[in-house]
Amino acid sequence: MDNDPQRQARVPRDFESLRSTIIERKASMPKRLAQVAAFALGNPDEIAFGTTASIAAASDVQPSTLVRLAHHLGYGGFSDLQSIFRERLRDRTLSYEERLVTLEQASGDDEDANLLSGFIAAASQSVNRLAATVQSDTFTKAVDILAAAETIYLIAKRRSYPLTAHMTYAFSKLNIRHQIVASPNGVDPEMVQFATPKDAAIAASFSPYAADSLNQSQELADRGVPVIAITDSAFSPLAACATHWFEVAEADFAGFRSLSASMALTMALPVAIAERRRKRQHSKAGKAKME
Repeated sequence: MDNDPQRQARVPRDFESLRSTIIERKASMPKRLAQVAAFALGNPDEIAFGTTASIAAASDVQPSTLVRLAHHLGYGGFSDLQSIFRERLRDRTLSYEERLVTLEQASGDDEDANLLSGFIAAASQSVNRLAATVQSDTFTKAVDILAAAETIYLIAKRRSYPLTAHMTYAFSKLNIRHQIVASPNGVDPEMVQFATPKDAAIAASFSPYAADSLNQSQELADRGVPVIAITDSAFSPLAACATHWFEVAEADFAGFRSLSASMALTMALPVAIAERRRKRQHSKAGKAKME
């Protein structure tokens, strides 16, 4: 056990801080610790509910590796680390009715104003975090791939679906060929079979990740189709199959998570793609005149 008070003070005490710490230390972790850390972030409910033996079996490591990971991160033991996952689960599993009750209890005298300011603050925090962390070269590389694609496939389910719905609108207005993978008659697997390496895909999914989005993205990647991913962690299974990916950690207010930063990104991508194509067309036209 680490008895250094200063080190103990730096130990993450909420899930978001723990997630950030693991991502920062990912490259320097021993192989087995990185393996179980990736499993933990990808399967947080199993960490919260499981025993040391069951978690070790599921992540294909020895039980002692879980203890080593906890010590590596500064915790007194695995149960101490596990408590962070249990606290996250308690917060996440509040029903919508329970969240509204929480809001009522914390809203004070001016309920409507406090509610609005809370969501605005969460949206602002999300956008500011993205502005501070997004890498411009990743954005440029993603736009290069998407601008060269014959058809852009859009993959997102559940809470992430509004992102592809907006891009469908934007691509349509910008005359960019695309296909949203969201059929009402359940033929999404058949739709992605038409994609070729000349195409590309934009996929979005956040924890807990939508299984269909992961499966469709992996299938495209396996067939050589470039995948640009929008997700929330370096350990996300969506990031693992992506050609390039963006980490977008959305803030929440009273358990309701924002999509503000993700939406800003998905607003920028179609416009950047259209502008890249316009410049390429002008360049080709200029060369043709010179010839």
